[in-house]
Amino acid sequence: MGAASLQLTRPSPRLIDFHQHPHYHGRDEQGLLKHQELLGATTTVLLPAGSQFGLAANVTGNSSVLDLARRHPTRFVFFANELPDLPDTVSVLEKYLRFGARGIGEQKFPVACDSAWMERIASTARDYRVPVLMHFQHDAYNLGFPNFYKMLDKFPSVNFIGHAQTWWGNIDARHDQKVLYPEGPVTAGGLTDKWLADYPNLYGDLSAGSGMRAMLRDEEFTQGFLDRHQNKLLYGSDCEDIDTTGPRCCGSRQLATLRRLAPSPRALEKILYRNAAKLLKIV
Repeated sequence: MGAASLQLTRPSPRLIDFHQHPHYHGRDEQGLLKHQELLGATTTVLLPAGSQFGLAANVTGNSSVLDLARRHPTRFVFFANELPDLPDTVSVLEKYLRFGARGIGEQKFPVACDSAWMERIASTARDYRVPVLMHFQHDAYNLGFPNFYKMLDKFPSVNFIGHAQTWWGNIDARHDQKVLYPEGPVTAGGLTDKWLADYPNLYGDLSAGSGMRAMLRDEEFTQGFLDRHQNKLLYGSDCEDIDTTGPRCCGSRQLATLRRLAPSPRALEKILYRNAAKLLKIV
């Protein structure tokens, strides 16, 4: 049994996985339930696709997460999602927010992150007092990352959650935006690090290979990063695996990394549960 598996067996009475998908690359419902149980997730956030794109992972849409959450109400909460630039975007989001969606996302679509289309998303989130989870990937999704501060300024009451390659690459002040998975020591002062410190309405989703690689590339930097942003970071798996024991399971590997590098048990509890519970309004 590997180190990650040993770490995974530690007691964790409360763990919120902020990032999971239905039908992730074809994984069925039983596979999802098994993965989350083995992971130790007491609550899982289900993120649907939009009506025209499966988030590049064959993910199913709003009705599927609503159905799962209704059939497993003690295990799942769900977000609403839709492409930002469709005529009925707002009405679709409002329909599922009225059904109980706890947020909007994962927004993973080829529009500028500070565009009028994204302002529609943010305005809806503001009206319903829910967060927005955004996938930043250079030249692909939520374009123009250096301009995102404009949205943070314009919508101070909306909690935005950053995620994915370009979000995590920008912990480094010298990050080349064209590089999706940078390696090596981090130069302090990157946009992600700075904005997390400067904007109360910004959080970071640690899920997927992008989050895990960011934590492992410079562990001395990571320890300080986890310390100063312990109130702003959210554990997520974003993992298509089933049994959690192999190298494909970034969810279990990230858990092991956080348990090893977190500055204190209190900080770890915030990252694994408390910060997410606050955003999701879980008592």
